[in-house]
Amino acid sequence: MSDDSTWGKAYARGPVEPTSDDSTWGNVYARGPLLLGVRHHGPGSARAVRAALEAARPDVVLIEGPPEADPLIPLAADPEMRPPVALLAHAVDEPGRSAFWPLAEFSPEWVAIRWALEQDVPARFVDLPATHTLAWDQETDAPHGTDAGDDTGAETGAREELGAEGESGPGEEPGPERDLRVDPLAVLAETAGHDDPERWWEDVVEHRGPGLRDPFAPFTALEEAMTALRERYGAAGRPRDLVREAHMRLKVRAARKEFGDAVAVVCGAWHVPALRERTTVTADRALLKGLPKVRTDLTWVPWTHRRLARSSGYGAGIDSPGWYGHLFRARDRPVERWLTRVAGLLREEDRIVSSAHVIEAVRLAETLAAMRGRPLPGLSETTEAVRAVMCDGSDVPLALVHDRLVVGDVLGEVPQAAPAVPLQRDLAREQRRLRLRPEALERELELDLRGETDAGRSRLLHRLRLLGVGWGEPARSRGSTGTFRETWRLRWEPELSVRVAEAGVWGTTVLAAATARAEADATAARSLADVTALAELCLLAGLPDALPVVMRVLADRAALDADVGHLAQALPALVRSLRYGDVRGTDTGALAGVAAGLAERIFVGLPPACAALDRDAAEEMRGHVDAVHGAVGLLVETPTGAPGTGHADVRARWRSVLRTLALRDTVPGVVRGRAVRLLLDDGELGSGEAARLMGLVLSPGTPPTDAAAWIEGFVGGGGGMLLVHDDRLLTLVDTWLTGVPAEAFTDVLPLLRRTFSAYEPAVRRTLGELVRRGPDGPAVPAARAAGTPGFAAEPDAERADAVLPVLRLLLGPDPEEQHGRPRRMIEGTTETGSLVGVGG
Repeated sequence: MSDDSTWGKAYARGPVEPTSDDSTWGNVYARGPLLLGVRHHGPGSARAVRAALEAARPDVVLIEGPPEADPLIPLAADPEMRPPVALLAHAVDEPGRSAFWPLAEFSPEWVAIRWALEQDVPARFVDLPATHTLAWDQETDAPHGTDAGDDTGAETGAREELGAEGESGPGEEPGPERDLRVDPLAVLAETAGHDDPERWWEDVVEHRGPGLRDPFAPFTALEEAMTALRERYGAAGRPRDLVREAHMRLKVRAARKEFGDAVAVVCGAWHVPALRERTTVTADRALLKGLPKVRTDLTWVPWTHRRLARSSGYGAGIDSPGWYGHLFRARDRPVERWLTRVAGLLREEDRIVSSAHVIEAVRLAETLAAMRGRPLPGLSETTEAVRAVMCDGSDVPLALVHDRLVVGDVLGEVPQAAPAVPLQRDLAREQRRLRLRPEALERELELDLRGETDAGRSRLLHRLRLLGVGWGEPARSRGSTGTFRETWRLRWEPELSVRVAEAGVWGTTVLAAATARAEADATAARSLADVTALAELCLLAGLPDALPVVMRVLADRAALDADVGHLAQALPALVRSLRYGDVRGTDTGALAGVAAGLAERIFVGLPPACAALDRDAAEEMRGHVDAVHGAVGLLVETPTGAPGTGHADVRARWRSVLRTLALRDTVPGVVRGRAVRLLLDDGELGSGEAARLMGLVLSPGTPPTDAAAWIEGFVGGGGGMLLVHDDRLLTLVDTWLTGVPAEAFTDVLPLLRRTFSAYEPAVRRTLGELVRRGPDGPAVPAARAAGTPGFAAEPDAERADAVLPVLRLLLGPDPEEQHGRPRRMIEGTTETGSLVGVGG
């Protein structure tokens, strides 16, 4: 194997159409079964397999894969079956323990299956049964969802390109040979004098036509190469392969006994020498004796090109599944067709790409291939041509080409007749009913919950999240903050089929499974906040049957939990649930009662809980105060109220608590400052009183660190505009800061920097100008002297009227104005339409 002359001879002959007459090639079964060693997911191997099968016309085709999937083979002929797909095997009692055997349209195994079905020839799988594979993985602690077969199958990340894979078997100890994992493709490329295995394989196989004078020559050459490698490396650190190959030999013997000598085997080329080896039945059965078993189910599931890529962690993966798929489909002028697709993609992204660019890119790719001695421009040449000609040397659009075309977002489909757990079937029905098609490409979905279809989609996605099926992730809505709108990011991954199978233990429909899961999660929840979050999710997911159980657990936990922090964390989720229930038409009376009771317990327990806190605990408590304040505001605005409890009472009680926090010396400064700020924002505290309290805190008798903490609580979190518009507060802060002793300034500085760094740049710049001007600066404008801008006692009608034309453009014509009856356009307008408080 000092050069690739063998390979060269195998592909040097001219093309010839294969015939069904065996005599042209001699007796291809003279040495035993026809062993077609392939590279999994190789389009060149796939074409060569079809040509060999057409020439040999076997009576049965044996394929590397789990034998339990034999009944699923006929489904490959279903018109609704569209690769890439995968055989999914999972343990019946533990669905999360699973394995996949992916197949693309350019996989040799898929081509062999389709040829057998077209020719009405039996096709069977011959690899180690999944019942042993999954149990074996369990004993050796292999990761779930990992490869269990060869490059065709279950992902383990331990596979090599030409069929070498394995984990240590039961009782096997790792050793020097175990650590030596050989990549056959890399060894062959290095032997042929190439440093890039992918590029060498493209030149030798993928860019060569399948119509050869001898369609078996490629497999003969590959068998010779693999034989030499097996003689040199043995099992190459993969002891499990010896067991798998023993099972394959037994299956081949059984097939020859049933069908005669005309048996064709399609398997990873690494296994061909072992299948050719002459061993006894007794020896092979001895290797299989005592293997662990687990009860399994198998089915077809959709797969994606992205998961065929090696970068996804799939050990038998390829670098460019999209490119390989193109090579398989494009029987003529593959480079021209590929670059045309690239141009189309770039045009969709608003890049200027003309037919002249395509022509020039083709010429450049062909020139590069000729200079490098390649039979056809490969992916590297076409990529360089695209970068130079279509992307102006930039890698940014090239990354898009790689993601969308070289790898691709193709998602396969399986027929409805494929076996599936009941939950999977119900999910498929819901997807069709709601017109929510799974896609491999990530997309955003905007939902308007006022429509029945969108509301149903929202419920389905929330139920799946509750079941651990992360098809969609909530995203921030753009252009609306209302509770009637949701935004989701959707992307279907093959692993979600396993998650659906796992969730099948909770029920046979999505609704029943989500209900059962919510009840179980509520019982097992460790904290009150977890239960309230679950109650919120039950409303979002539309699970009315689960809500009583969740509410009972919530009431019990709330009654027993004396930690004010836990109660404060739980209240916002409850109040949000009230509003969500309103937009979804859900009865939330029970939630309102619990929320009101929770709020009352917080009001009673918050002041004592704020005493004698250290700095970190005080910061955490400030967050709780903010959360409760927002929750009380939402609770007051929510139409549904607790029986016998007035909204005004809840607001008044909370304001009383805030006053207590603001005036109590034992409360940390950051909490006191926050309480004063919240009262000021609600209009319950005048600016003069706020300035008085600030003056007391910033007096010389208060330690500088306590004063800085008070300022952080008062003006932190967006309080910069308050200092911009209130000269008295800004002067107090400035005067105090200039009087801080030098020895205390280093302690104060981190707090102040954290406070002021949160302001917008424009606010910081304005504050700097005001401080630079100082109290003796230019005269204050008359409008500002009369009162603080934005907080005037009387509206400025002239400035408000100037806004009306713009509002009319935004809101459209007013029907009442068209009939001669002026009306208020928004809350707070005067009878003539002037806006109250605008620019006062």
